[in-house]
Amino acid sequence: MAVNVNRSVSDQFYRYKMPRLIAKVEGKGNGIKTVIVNMVDVAKALNRPPTYPTKFFGCELGAQTQFDSKNDRYIVNGSHEANKLQDMLDGFIRKFVLCSECDNPETDLHVNPKKQTIGSSCKACGYRGMLDTRHKLCTFILKNPPEATESGSASVKKEKEKKNRKKDKENGSGSGEAGNNEHIDAPDAVDGDDDDEDWAEETTEEAQRRRMEEISDHAKVLTLSDDLEKPLEERVNLFYNFVKHKKETGTIDAADKEILAEAERLDVKAMGPLILSELLFDENIREQIKKYKRHFLRFCHDNKKAQKYLLGGFECVVKLHQVQLLSRVPIILKDLYDADLLEEDVIFAWAEKVSKKYVSKELAKEIHAKAAPFVKWLKEAEEESEGSEEEEEEDDENVEVVYSSSARELKVETVKTVTPEKEEDDIDIDAI
Repeated sequence: MAVNVNRSVSDQFYRYKMPRLIAKVEGKGNGIKTVIVNMVDVAKALNRPPTYPTKFFGCELGAQTQFDSKNDRYIVNGSHEANKLQDMLDGFIRKFVLCSECDNPETDLHVNPKKQTIGSSCKACGYRGMLDTRHKLCTFILKNPPEATESGSASVKKEKEKKNRKKDKENGSGSGEAGNNEHIDAPDAVDGDDDDEDWAEETTEEAQRRRMEEISDHAKVLTLSDDLEKPLEERVNLFYNFVKHKKETGTIDAADKEILAEAERLDVKAMGPLILSELLFDENIREQIKKYKRHFLRFCHDNKKAQKYLLGGFECVVKLHQVQLLSRVPIILKDLYDADLLEEDVIFAWAEKVSKKYVSKELAKEIHAKAAPFVKWLKEAEEESEGSEEEEEEDDENVEVVYSSSARELKVETVKTVTPEKEEDDIDIDAI
């Protein structure tokens, strides 16, 4: 039964598969040992020599290992269950097979015995980096580099292929069967008119477009899940390249809906304003806020997390154009506030804490100091608005709606509260 090479990926359509480890315990007492029956097939799926994972098991278990390449026997001393070795193999795959950037197993190891380094290169994303050589297996890899074993086996295969070709040529055939032309069945006759017309229709651009539109929902879900399984950093880079392409092709002005849809597809909507700030803002940020207001609103409206990322992007822009923008920090913040891209609560929370997440601590302090007058003004304006609302509520209590029959309309009149006068003393009529 095949399992995913990266078993943290649960997608059943994951294309990198390997056979499940089969372990067989042999012997008794001190001579007991575990033979990994299909280690050659597993190692082939991982593109690593079978000695590497076997030696890895020995390092992790503190057991001796034995290799018999001629008979394809790879042995770990002691009794070990297949499930335990399978879980241990996941550790080997994480350390020595998967790319640290894209998590794909399409990597090659490059050993430099002189410098005592082990490099890794990924065929999928092009990443090149160095492995951490502190693991015990690295000393074994340095002494037994994969290039030597792979090149040896490859040369043997090439020699066999050459010999087979020579034999075929001597027999008078290029591929073993091509020479016997008499035995090749001729293709059935094709009805000229009907089939030719159908074939021509299916190769037109319109037919191709129609077939693309008829892609099943299942296939679309698969494409979506492939991108969602990628690490966050890679998904952010995909979104960055998407927006950058729109900008370079001059179609970004009307692409606000497409940009939002792509961010939602990659599940990076909250981080969208950070990417947009980097690509759309420069020293002319005040004009650009007005120009791209619609783009940012699609991310920031009722989304406080996206607004926090927008403030982070704003700090990065100030860092890049410090001379032009540092003194204009309060004005720019007011522009963002007036454009409904930032809410009061988010601004107050940002002003309370100086963070070095996007810029240095010193620059962050300067930005906050420059923003202080705007934050103070915003707090005072909020307090004044609260006070005026209370006064309006009191005034509303003294307002009465009166209907005038002559004017046939509603009139609003302010009713003054009249303090009741003291009742006059009762007058005795008989006394007058």
